[in-house]
Amino acid sequence: MKMKKRLCVGIKVLGLGVLLVACGIKQTEVKQPELTKVQQSFRYTEGNAILVSGHRGGRGTALPENSLETLQAVTERMPVFFEIDPRLTKDSVIVLMHDETLDRTTNGTGKVSDYTWEELQKFNLKDSEGALTASKIPLLKEVLLWSKGKTILNLDKKDVPVAMIVDLIKACDAEELIMLTVHTGAQARYYYDRFSRIMFSAFIRNEKEYEDMEISGVPWANMIAYIGQTINEKNDAIVKRLHEKGVKCMISVAPTQDALPVKEDRLNAYAFEIAQKPDIIESDYPLDVWSVLTDVK
Repeated sequence: MKMKKRLCVGIKVLGLGVLLVACGIKQTEVKQPELTKVQQSFRYTEGNAILVSGHRGGRGTALPENSLETLQAVTERMPVFFEIDPRLTKDSVIVLMHDETLDRTTNGTGKVSDYTWEELQKFNLKDSEGALTASKIPLLKEVLLWSKGKTILNLDKKDVPVAMIVDLIKACDAEELIMLTVHTGAQARYYYDRFSRIMFSAFIRNEKEYEDMEISGVPWANMIAYIGQTINEKNDAIVKRLHEKGVKCMISVAPTQDALPVKEDRLNAYAFEIAQKPDIIESDYPLDVWSVLTDVK
């Protein structure tokens, strides 16, 4: 499972200091059309190091998904950014939870939206093995404030109204702390018109989605592109077009390689995906992907 020396060195040089240095910058300190340091960090250049994104915040033994404790544990061991899942409680508080219901990831049952924030505090999160932990369901605002100077958060689209996301970004001065997952050019344009320096994780898996983002008028410098579960002959042409625009291309192994039950099989599968040369790998197990990238078994 030996990787090319250039790849490993590039990742080590990247570090949190380069990828995430912009977290403390105020909006007034950046003048257009100059790129922010976050935008610069996510621009594609030939031979750039592979980045890792923790899907649902990452998970593992004693590490529940979408938990502040897991985010903290992973950032202490590797350079990483995170995809997380905002959901709305009964009393309109934004928390982190991937599923509509509590059953899979907590010792509670029923819909998140049927509970107030205070009521949710009686439940605990489960780890990847289903074991109960001491971790509680976190507030999105709490996680945003924690992330400053540490990492970048990619907010997926769940049931939170876009106006509430906009208000939270403004309240937390978080325009340069987060990405927003967008599925269409219209979604990207809505946020871009309010936050010109914000980053997007845009679905661009084919020609149609590429053209939709192109006509939105949102600058390519504001985007990374989710191009599917792997790089192959079906999306290779789109990857090349995106690279010409300076856009990094992200694959997600969450529904594929992450689902393999044997860890050694997962590690071998990650090595295969790395050989396809994606710019970003999104995984439920960021620490395992990192171990392959850095030849640590």
